[in-house]
Amino acid sequence: MTFYQQPISELFREFKSQKTGLTTYEAEKRIVEFGANALQEKKKKPIWLVFLAQFKDFMILILAAAAVVSGIVGDLTDTIIILVIIVLNAVLGFVQEYRAEKAMDSLKKLTETQTKVIRDGQTISLPSKALVPGDMILLEAGNMVPADARLIETFSFKIDESSLTGESVPIDKSSGPISAENLSPGDQLNIAFKGTLVTNGRATGLVIGTGMKTEIGKIAGLLQENPPITPLQQRMARFGKVISYLILGICALLFVAGWARGEDIYQVLLLSISLAVAAIPEALPALITIALSLGAGRLAKKQALIRKLPAVESLGSVSYICTDKTGTLTQNKMTVVASHPIDTPGLFTDFSNLQVAMGLCHDVHVDKKGRPEGEATELALVEDFLETFSLEAYERLSGEIPRIGEIPFDSERKRMSTLHQFGDQVLVLCKGASEAISEILKDQNLAKEVEESSENLAAKGQRILAFAGKVIPSLPNEAEWAGLEAELEYFGKVAMIDPPRETVKTSIHECIAAGIKPVMITGDHPATARAIAEEVGIWKEGDLVLTGAELGNLNEEEFEKIVEQVSVYARVAPEQKLRIVQTLQRKGHFAAMTGDGVNDAPSLKAATIGVAMGIAGTDVSKEAAHLILLDDNFSTIVKAVKEGRRIYDNIRKFIKYIMTCNGAEIWVIGLAPFLGLPNPLLPIHILWINLVTDGLPALALAGEKPEKDLMHRPPRPPKQSLFAEGVGYHIVWVGMLMAGVTIFTQHWAIRQDWHWQTMVFSVLSFSQLAHVMAVRSDRTFLFKQGFLSNKPLLISVGLTMVLQLGVIYLPFMNDIFRTRPLELVELLFCGAMALIVFHAVEMEKWIRTLIKK
Repeated sequence: MTFYQQPISELFREFKSQKTGLTTYEAEKRIVEFGANALQEKKKKPIWLVFLAQFKDFMILILAAAAVVSGIVGDLTDTIIILVIIVLNAVLGFVQEYRAEKAMDSLKKLTETQTKVIRDGQTISLPSKALVPGDMILLEAGNMVPADARLIETFSFKIDESSLTGESVPIDKSSGPISAENLSPGDQLNIAFKGTLVTNGRATGLVIGTGMKTEIGKIAGLLQENPPITPLQQRMARFGKVISYLILGICALLFVAGWARGEDIYQVLLLSISLAVAAIPEALPALITIALSLGAGRLAKKQALIRKLPAVESLGSVSYICTDKTGTLTQNKMTVVASHPIDTPGLFTDFSNLQVAMGLCHDVHVDKKGRPEGEATELALVEDFLETFSLEAYERLSGEIPRIGEIPFDSERKRMSTLHQFGDQVLVLCKGASEAISEILKDQNLAKEVEESSENLAAKGQRILAFAGKVIPSLPNEAEWAGLEAELEYFGKVAMIDPPRETVKTSIHECIAAGIKPVMITGDHPATARAIAEEVGIWKEGDLVLTGAELGNLNEEEFEKIVEQVSVYARVAPEQKLRIVQTLQRKGHFAAMTGDGVNDAPSLKAATIGVAMGIAGTDVSKEAAHLILLDDNFSTIVKAVKEGRRIYDNIRKFIKYIMTCNGAEIWVIGLAPFLGLPNPLLPIHILWINLVTDGLPALALAGEKPEKDLMHRPPRPPKQSLFAEGVGYHIVWVGMLMAGVTIFTQHWAIRQDWHWQTMVFSVLSFSQLAHVMAVRSDRTFLFKQGFLSNKPLLISVGLTMVLQLGVIYLPFMNDIFRTRPLELVELLFCGAMALIVFHAVEMEKWIRTLIKK
């Protein structure tokens, strides 16, 4: 039997406690036994280990090996450049991982409170960390609940559990045992959970769980799980291993072939190292980091703050977005959507009886500026009254019928009543749940109709409040007030909802068009959740709605079979949210999770990308997330998805560009000796091409505008290679073409007694610049796309060309790069060879278009 099912007397026996609390001696013994009421965290790695772990990537290790070998053979410039890039990436990775550890610190700060405790029969104030199981605590409005506690006595007691359960309005709590089994935290109405906020009334409670044994403690434990690697990290890991093994194989083959031919071992080793330097894209990690940083900057302008750089690309990969309802899809604000008054003579000529009750039967306070303040449900009633009439009408009504008494709301009666001076008589107004009002109506035939009509509205996700009242001759003694709630006249009812955000329907539609399935995960009632989900477009006929209790009864195999059919989850516990995300991931999906509460933190961290709310979100959710929405707007997610897809497209473009260029260098260096030609390039030429000719234009590709069909493509398959969709073929054939025109240039220049090595260097550089202009789009021709549509790229190409001409014609550069000034005919020949590459790539687009037709 769980704590919420047990009678209070049995709980006192189990915890060896009583209403007068524990003794100080017993509390000191228990603090030793159970530990402090604080969240624990796993032992952290030393900072130096976290930093060293950044160097374990396979591609980084190969780069480091190449740097060491370059240093051994005397090429210190390559060694220094490569090592600087390696260290820079390690520092960036270390900073991101270090910041991620703040999630646990935020959880601890959230729960540091002072608490009123009964010890030795006396009420004292203690830090919440000093609480132990069996303590008696006192709670009142404004308190943060310091530990999980079974409520012993309640007085109009309400708790805001939105940060834990997602429930949009404060929950009425009671003290009696509940017989139902397997209830989610949101349905355990006699338990106050650590970290939630008391909004109304007061209560006493018996502490049943402290520290890691609380609900929030379970969440803290879940947060200690290692987060999954991002899609970009997965793809780059595969890419790094493939290219590194390929490079090592080619270098070994070249070395063995040269050694077998009896060539000088040092020269063969130098050639192999040159090939390794040419092939390894040492600038690629830095370029990807810069591209992600630029994307993060663009997203920040669109109200989306990136906490972890790989998340920029991850958003473009998601196939599921698991979103909370309250405050994310909805406004987190109750609103009256319909009123249903009874057509009977009114107490006032200007107002119906229902409007009088809405304007008077509440505890809302209107400040001096005319702004109502109070509990969300009652606030909605007053705001509707003010919108229908005016502040002056509200003040006139309150002044003419002043309140003289109140019977507070409680969870057993499910209603409240207010008493007002009505001339020489007294007006009794009562509001509450439909079933609570119908049982005290004078006309019981009408009462049945009230309940039936209310049930129909509730099935649409609306919250129903019914109103009734009567006029009595005079105010009775307070002891007789309970009897006032009888024989009332029915005034009508109002329907309220927490309405969807204005832009959410459009955003959901865009997600679906992009092949992304949105799923609602909420702590709300299933009927309410389904109604909102259907209204915004998440739920459609044939989809499943699954409750937390139903989910708890499914084993992993059963759940995996239906998980893709479920579009709404209701009444779920925090660990179940995590289970949903992980099950989707096991099914091969990239699952995103949006949320704002403490309960969302584990799934935010475990998801492929966690999206937290910047305004309504807790510190815990923000620290656990990869992305924070500064405006709490679901439509910002769609903008971020588009940006993520754009960035991935652009990353693929500069991978295609860099690897094609590096492939050309491999072919040139590897084939020239086999064709009887001298070594065509010096190591410094290769370094220049990799860091200047490759680097600057590739960086400008990161700013390329999105393709027109970007948000009408399905999400990329999780295991799709970076070389998919023709990228690998492009790298091979264009690299071979580039190498072919370069080797032809070498052969022709030697025969013509031209400056052949400078021409080889120049043709390779110019053809790469021609190539980058052509790969700006996979589908659109450059002349149709427009030269000025990416001005940074145009500037970088122009600057690179000027620098290349400087290397050719400036005397001091001639000495450094061992180049010679070219004659005009030599320079024009180099330009003609480069244009061959440009037109060939443009022709590829035309052929691809014909094939699709």
